[in-house]
Amino acid sequence: MASAPKPLTGTKVLAILVAFFGVVIGVNVTMMKLAIATLPGTEVDSPYAAGLSYDREISAAQDQAARKWRVDAHIERSTDGGATLQVEARDASGQPMTGLKFGGRLERPTDKRADLAVELAEAGVGIYRGSTASVAPGQWDLVIEGDARGERVFMSRNRVILN
Repeated sequence: MASAPKPLTGTKVLAILVAFFGVVIGVNVTMMKLAIATLPGTEVDSPYAAGLSYDREISAAQDQAARKWRVDAHIERSTDGGATLQVEARDASGQPMTGLKFGGRLERPTDKRADLAVELAEAGVGIYRGSTASVAPGQWDLVIEGDARGERVFMSRNRVILN
């Protein structure tokens, strides 16, 4: 003979509701904590200040174009995970340029926290070279900046894919 089913009481309904909403709230809190922990942050702290500096950037780009320099960059990822960056700089007449201070950055398009700086030193006449360790494969923005007498005279940004 089968036993009678247990009746649905107010206590059971309360326990089911508390368990259901406890699971929903627990999942929401976990997802919120994970989202906040992985948030890379804002691109710029002050959009107003970034807007004011936009005219200076346009002027610097026009000055750079008027110089007609040729700056070639080559980046190579080694088998140990590092990367070597080489920059060759020539003036408008094709002569190698020396005495400049070049610096490079590998920037992750999706997460600014993964950006890597590459210090470049003059390795020859008009050739600047530097390396960095532990570069993950994938898409990067290669940013090259050149300074002369403390003033930025060259800047380029190119998307590269490192295997």
